[in-house]
Amino acid sequence: MLTQKIRADMTAAMKAKDSLRVDTLRGALAAFTNELVAKGRKPTEELADPDAITVLKRLGKQRREAAEQYTKGGRAELAQKEAAELKIIEESLPQTASREEIEKVARAKKEELGVADASGIGKLTGAVMKEFAGRADGNDVKNVIASLFQ
Repeated sequence: MLTQKIRADMTAAMKAKDSLRVDTLRGALAAFTNELVAKGRKPTEELADPDAITVLKRLGKQRREAAEQYTKGGRAELAQKEAAELKIIEESLPQTASREEIEKVARAKKEELGVADASGIGKLTGAVMKEFAGRADGNDVKNVIASLFQ
């Protein structure tokens, strides 16, 4: 499970005295615990992989946005730290679907649902996202589906 992998990575980072990696992974584990509590479950339970992926994506988005803000504000050193944390979080995420893979599924779903024009984009996007169950980036899916209707 993803939570166990992150714990093992954190232990390895502690042994290697990699403080940035330790802090980032510790923060991810704290976010997992917060998610469990928010869902009304015990903090000692383990978060299921789909929920853990959602939390990691949220953390990644926060780091990306923070890095942009620091760059705009002229704080390059803080932007670099956020970018480094983002890289660590992305390493923990499972491999995302490639653009070709998304396009193949999108074409199949388009035929299956009988979507002929742009009015069915929302239904098609939902079906493709459900098919990938968090393994595909929403922006990639949106761009691939938009390219099918051009």
